[in-house]
Amino acid sequence: MVQINWTSQAKDDLKSIADFIKQDSEKYARLQISRIRSRTQILKTHRNSGRIVPEFDNSNIRELIVGRYRIVYKNVSESRIDILTIHHSARDMTKRDF
Repeated sequence: MVQINWTSQAKDDLKSIADFIKQDSEKYARLQISRIRSRTQILKTHRNSGRIVPEFDNSNIRELIVGRYRIVYKNVSESRIDILTIHHSARDMTKRDF
């Protein structure tokens, strides 16, 4: 089974998302973060289930979609996946630093 590693960038992104949504509703902030975290569990058994991120055209950098959020991850090895960032789809991905 694959180990899923959340990078510090991805953790910071989750906190920022939660803080933003919390301004309107703590309940929906918790729900959205839970959806994002739950979605990544598929990677434990289906490591290539997401699509290749079009902006990078690198088969090792893929993404899962949850609502308006893109969960960008990298296949580091056969046993490890790094969650690189959680990115809102309205923003320009090419301006992100990984």
